[in-house]
Amino acid sequence: MDMKLQEKILRDRWHELTARLRKIDTDLGRTKATDDDDRAIENENDEVLEGLGQAGEDELRAIDAALERIARGTYGTCARCGAAISEGTVRARASRTAGDGEWHRWFHA
Repeated sequence: MDMKLQEKILRDRWHELTARLRKIDTDLGRTKATDDDDRAIENENDEVLEGLGQAGEDELRAIDAALERIARGTYGTCARCGAAISEGTVRARASRTAGDGEWHRWFHA
């Protein structure tokens, strides 16, 4: 597996998510409407943005962990049992190859 390529993919995604999260923060910080109906719609939209923001932050943490595994030389192996995770699987979900509980149950069930 080309670790330099995997690292680039992860870093590119990290930068993309960071930019998206900045936009979400900007949107959430905007001045609210004074009209009750408009404010209700804005509040609903804010809930969606907050959910997207949380998902983005979760993915950033997973990417950071994956980059750390690349640096340690353990990227692409199950953290629980040490088994290799296939290259296709690694490419499919690059930030989730630590062999965390989800992966371990899925591949070793």
